[in-house]
Amino acid sequence: MSADGFETLAIHAGQEPDPTTGAVVVPIYQVSTYAQDGVGGLRSGYEYSRSANPTRSALEECLRALEGGARGLAFASGMAAEDTLMRTIARPGSHVLIPDDAYGGTFRLFARVLAEWGVAWDAVPADPEAVRAAMRSETVAVWVETPTNPLLNIADIAALAGVAHDGGALLVVDNTFASPYLQQPLALGADAVVHSTTKYIGGHSDVVGGALVVADPELGDRLAYHQNAMGGVAGPFDAWLTLRGAKTLAVRMDRHCANAEQVVRLLAEHPKVGSVLYPGLPGHPGHDVAAKQMRAFGGMVSFRMRDGEQAAVELCARTRLFTLGESLGGVESLIEHPGRMTHASAAGSPLEVPGDLVRLSVGIESADDLVADLRQALG
Repeated sequence: MSADGFETLAIHAGQEPDPTTGAVVVPIYQVSTYAQDGVGGLRSGYEYSRSANPTRSALEECLRALEGGARGLAFASGMAAEDTLMRTIARPGSHVLIPDDAYGGTFRLFARVLAEWGVAWDAVPADPEAVRAAMRSETVAVWVETPTNPLLNIADIAALAGVAHDGGALLVVDNTFASPYLQQPLALGADAVVHSTTKYIGGHSDVVGGALVVADPELGDRLAYHQNAMGGVAGPFDAWLTLRGAKTLAVRMDRHCANAEQVVRLLAEHPKVGSVLYPGLPGHPGHDVAAKQMRAFGGMVSFRMRDGEQAAVELCARTRLFTLGESLGGVESLIEHPGRMTHASAAGSPLEVPGDLVRLSVGIESADDLVADLRQALG
């Protein structure tokens, strides 16, 4: 299609009306196998739904278009996408750099799964000079999240792409927190983008999924081979739900960001809050980079309680609209204690998060109601 506005692509890329019925929404092709036109003759390119499914194909094309890549691939979860990527680009003896405040599931994958396969890793700040100093001849990838989960640090994607490429490595960016609406890493020099589509892209807390989008068609072909060979694919109904969520990503993200700004204003002034971690604040160390590479600053907010871990835990129990729960990026607001919940797997490691930290996923409810809920919970 010729139109290239983000909102237009979200609604139309890969989603032409059904040629048989004229249905304007991609059907759910809940099918495992397909009739073939003779031995070895595929009908419309489909033979078995692990290899390809029309609903998943529509989602993959939409994701490719939204990230501006050469190939998009949809998976059963974000972790399935990460594992498939690493099994494709790494081998026993390879080395990877990950952020020193990486998501707990990513840390677990490298520290307790890939390490047993012989892949070495180091956790370093996502600073170009720190990354350059940690590069080895065996380094195959520099892995960054921006903003990070849950400390909301910012990585300079363009600068890190230069460092990674100078060392012969790929730059992989987990774009889950920003979403392709707020940030497009491939346009800044990244080689691969990872998403948990469970979060903002799906957007309704009703489906688990993951995605990879890559800049190089040859890497895309290799990933597609491993996607089929390893089998962690998105099912057709999950793909359909994710595709439906993607249609409203832009308008939802605008509200997530606007509501987050109102929440941050309250937290920044509250005496029980020690510090607020949000890249939209001028005092945030990554504010200038975020302003350069993001459309807006996102709907995730973290903060530290002045009175320590117990105060953080108790606060999580007192909110009424902010539901205590893991995950993020849905239309409803969530609150959690990362140290005991999403990042418990990093306890006792260099990636352990502060015990006084609280993480919010700010939803799209009335901003006034969300602020009032936090105000009463903070007391």
